Amino acid sequence: MLLSPAQKILPSSPAKPPPLPEQNPAPMLYPIKPNPSPTLNPFQKLAASALDLVEKSLITELQKKKRLNRTVDPAVQLEGNFAPVQECPVQRGLEVVGQIPADLQGVYLRNGANPHLRPTGGHHIFDGDGMIHAVTLGGKNGVSYCCRFTRTNRLLQEAALGKQLFPKPIGELHGYLGLARLALFYARALVGLVDVSRGTGVANAGLVYFNDRLLAMSEDDLPYSVRITGDGDLETIGRFNFDGQVECPLIAHPKVDPVTGELFTLSCNVLKRPHLRFFSFDTCGQMSRDVSISLPQPTLIHDFAITEGHVIIPDHQVVFKLSGLFTGGSPVIHDPTKVSRFGVLPKKDPEHSAVQWIAVPNCFCFHLLNAWEEFNEEGDMTIVVIVSCMTPPDSIFSESDDPLRAELTEIRLEVKTGGSTRRVIASGINLEVGQVNKWRLGRKTRYAYLAIAEPWPKCSGIAKVDLVTGELTKYLYGEQKFGGEPCFVPGKAEDEEDEGFVMTFVRDERREESELVIVKASDMKEVASVKLPARVPYGFHGTFVKSQDLIKQSSAK
Repeated sequence: MLLSPAQKILPSSPAKPPPLPEQNPAPMLYPIKPNPSPTLNPFQKLAASALDLVEKSLITELQKKKRLNRTVDPAVQLEGNFAPVQECPVQRGLEVVGQIPADLQGVYLRNGANPHLRPTGGHHIFDGDGMIHAVTLGGKNGVSYCCRFTRTNRLLQEAALGKQLFPKPIGELHGYLGLARLALFYARALVGLVDVSRGTGVANAGLVYFNDRLLAMSEDDLPYSVRITGDGDLETIGRFNFDGQVECPLIAHPKVDPVTGELFTLSCNVLKRPHLRFFSFDTCGQMSRDVSISLPQPTLIHDFAITEGHVIIPDHQVVFKLSGLFTGGSPVIHDPTKVSRFGVLPKKDPEHSAVQWIAVPNCFCFHLLNAWEEFNEEGDMTIVVIVSCMTPPDSIFSESDDPLRAELTEIRLEVKTGGSTRRVIASGINLEVGQVNKWRLGRKTRYAYLAIAEPWPKCSGIAKVDLVTGELTKYLYGEQKFGGEPCFVPGKAEDEEDEGFVMTFVRDERREESELVIVKASDMKEVASVKLPARVPYGFHGTFVKSQDLIKQSSAK
């Protein structure tokens, strides 16, 4: 994920709605078709009126008096190019500057949070509805662009009534007002005014293409299956539970092993022990492992890593503590008394399902780029993990005057001794959200491609980092131009780690123009850019689906 734009932009302010978002010049091809409103019986009608009155007279009035800090103030969080946009239908014949490489044919897709309704209370950038932006390169339609909401259960229900029904887990669940919002929500669910049986998530963070499906994900729900149509449009197929094999939320960063084709993922449960589960699926989507992992308290786990034989799980100091609501605070807190650690779990061995935990004190990483195994002459294994270490660890969620640092770091986990060491690979520069060559995931890599998160919280360019020497090769967008996570698309020669292309959306804030830039990965020189017909807000994570994979897409739920 890109991180919150809440660091020292605007001072804290009372709750107020942000200005209306800029509209795309193109009309919506089709409106969001909400689920039909349920037919209410007399009791439900009475309950609905009573609960609406409670919301208006109590919660709304209290919200007006509540001071919002920068991390949840919608005037800050949705400022400038963080503001939402409407859907845009497929636009073809886009202007291309330079030349798109002939073998770069497929669709670049990037997810992000884009609130469909104007926030009425606190709003964190992670709270918005999921919207995918897609640029199709090559094929019969040439170069095209579109963006679509992922039609989640939450979005459709709120669209049906034109009001927010689901509390925002980060922006609104603070203190007694957060408890009141939760109580109102569950009261509506209890009398049948809100349907929570089909999920409550926003699907706004990650994207993965697995088993002929594009899946949109966030930590609060199951993935949603999205189909890329033949003309480059996007169509939500529905909430995907792996053909009935999974009924719990999955995190936003699953991993696909490039050699075996298996998918690995985690599920976090804030309320119930053991708080964490590990799943693996074979290339046909059949579950091969389901392992419960006991944590002493629920931890914020957004990402993890794999090696050839192991799963690497972070258990850091940012935790969920629901009791914080009763003391006027947030349920997401930094626990300085907790010792950060990494868990090492064998991928396959059912006889060894226990996790070996190795302490890595004072380490918090939102994203893990890669990990691999190394062995010495005696056969002792060291696991190398490449992460972006962030300090202060809770700066994304809390108001802090301390400047945020995101340092690309190598962590070495000594499996035999249980010890660990850390080495900063690139100091003096904020490097966050990035990728390695996907054919090297879980294997030793030399290069990583990350966003230069400066001036914080915006990203001014892309850095190719030599993980051995720490040398950086930069591609800077230019004055008043900012982008997001770089997406690495491997070339034909899989033996050459840095053969391929890196791409991302870029916004020229001075000229108010958006484009897709394509950079050659080996030398970080721009080869092409696609001028986009609509504003593309800053967002989260992306992927590239090659044209040969699009033909095999599954349209089943």
